[in-house]
Amino acid sequence: MKQIILGTAGHIDHGKTALVRALTGIDTDRLKEEKARGITIELGFAYLDLPGGGRIGIVDVPGHERFVKHMVAGAGGIDIVALIIAADEGVMPQTREHLDICTLLGVERGLVALTKIDLVDRELRELAVEDTKDFTKGTFLEGAPIIPVSAITGEGIPELTAALEQLVEEVKERGADGLFRLPVDRVFTMKGFGTVITGTLVSGRVKIGETVEVLPTGITAKVRGLQVHGQKVEQAVAGQRTAVNLQGIEKSAIERGEVLLHPGTVEPTRLLDGEVIYLSHAPRPLRNGVMLSFHTGTSLQMAKIFLLGLNELKPGERGYAQIRLKGPVVALPHDRFVLRGSSQIQTIGGGIILDAHPHKHKRFKGDAVSRLGELKGGDPASILGFHIRKEGGRGMEVGKLAGYANLPPATLSAAMDKLLSSKKAIKFDREAERVIDGELYAQLKDEMIEVLESYHKANPLKPGIPKEELKSKLPREMDGKLFNALLSDLTGGEVVAQEKDKVRLTGHRIALEGKQRELEEKIAGIMLQSGLTPPSEKELVEQLGAGAKELQEILAVLADAGTVVKLKGGVYFHQAPLHEFRERLVAFLKENEKISTQEFKALTGASRKFTIPLAEYFDAIKLTVRVGDDRILRGEGKT
Repeated sequence: MKQIILGTAGHIDHGKTALVRALTGIDTDRLKEEKARGITIELGFAYLDLPGGGRIGIVDVPGHERFVKHMVAGAGGIDIVALIIAADEGVMPQTREHLDICTLLGVERGLVALTKIDLVDRELRELAVEDTKDFTKGTFLEGAPIIPVSAITGEGIPELTAALEQLVEEVKERGADGLFRLPVDRVFTMKGFGTVITGTLVSGRVKIGETVEVLPTGITAKVRGLQVHGQKVEQAVAGQRTAVNLQGIEKSAIERGEVLLHPGTVEPTRLLDGEVIYLSHAPRPLRNGVMLSFHTGTSLQMAKIFLLGLNELKPGERGYAQIRLKGPVVALPHDRFVLRGSSQIQTIGGGIILDAHPHKHKRFKGDAVSRLGELKGGDPASILGFHIRKEGGRGMEVGKLAGYANLPPATLSAAMDKLLSSKKAIKFDREAERVIDGELYAQLKDEMIEVLESYHKANPLKPGIPKEELKSKLPREMDGKLFNALLSDLTGGEVVAQEKDKVRLTGHRIALEGKQRELEEKIAGIMLQSGLTPPSEKELVEQLGAGAKELQEILAVLADAGTVVKLKGGVYFHQAPLHEFRERLVAFLKENEKISTQEFKALTGASRKFTIPLAEYFDAIKLTVRVGDDRILRGEGKT
């Protein structure tokens, strides 16, 4: 059975509520004020059982100009519309505005119910039909059925019901495989049950027992019960008018305009990119930076409209804009919105959301307009690629893409596979399922190679750059997992080599020549002859007449080659006397089991200046371990 929502639309006192009552037997005016004044103020809800066995939900909207904001909130979830025009009055201001709103919200199918025919003669009825045909020319209702009806006599009701059933067969129902979203249009308390919210389930599905999140507030609750058309159900799906009984949450915590979702699927936003459709009968051009009422779903916020690439929109034109909202909303790409004037309250335009989480744009700089054009007409893979590129080096979690692209799971998965297989996206973090744009990934690898080339040129005597220093020279937004993925790719491709904490290009070799080679040999000879009392760097500089930087570089070369060993405090020892002392130390400990600091000093024959670094060195390489004031051999050293 299709899940379809019918919405009423039309001017005040044209008989919308009376017609719904004649069709369904349900009076949608529930408020005392509505009964007393005889007008619809709030949204009303009913359902209609069709002759063929189907059932459709009905949203009855107020027609008074003061309550158009309620009408917009109700129209956001409808699939087909019944435009109500009274035969005795014809087309009126809210008839036009309601039809504009339905058009802007993407409603594509409907019919016209020509009401109150019991109040006019046949000639006036025929004239009203012709006027209605003229009015609907050029709209989505052009050529739609026009059904003369009377809620009083019942004339035309069977024909209207049959026409609605035909529409239901023709219209495509909403998919239930998307993200669960239920914009809240009513909140109340039921004795013995607690808080109940109602709304049109616009996508996805929800089950009893599931935890749901209310956004933008972020509070969570458990679904205690579900009803569709007054019937208890275990599950509600897209296209159904749904009542949700929430456990553990107060009525005052929720209000119209908020949205029920599964936790963590969508993030609220105050910034939107979209295409603005400016109505042809708008009173004046839409200028940049104007403040307007912004309606999407059941929410209403004030918003500034910043036109991109132009200074104004003339009536009847379209253009891209960035919408900056005063408060957060829950919106996704493909959602429709309505714009209404803030000083003179009337509907002047609307549009389609293209990006619900954009960056701020400069109006006449960059490629924002062309990118939004690509986003509007792009296939699923290009849309995903757009959002992945937008996140730059931070990467995008695959799980968040559903809330950014608003694509069904199967479509999203196929598009993601296409991007990964073509290398247009690279998965660099398998644990968190994060991906990065393929071109950016290749660019970052090139940047890493450039950093290494520059480092080798500036430091020819150093074997490589420390990993952390290399990372610090790359874009700040790059995290450790992306850095490691880039390094792994370059290492696997034999472009880069990694040795301990140093990274170098595979072609980099230290080649000492001429005076540097002579200096290296002199330093090595001096260090060997000095045994366990080597000279300091300063003493070597004075002894050899070399520059401090050059000497440090050559000492580093000797250390990397294993000729000398650098100990704590910057003391260098030649590996030969160091190895010879190690043998003597092991022999001493095997014979005496332990060695005191004084005994260690006597065994070296050196001053405290060298004794302390030596003792700590043998602790650090896990040959010895300190116990109180003595040292003993570690387990492996005892053999």
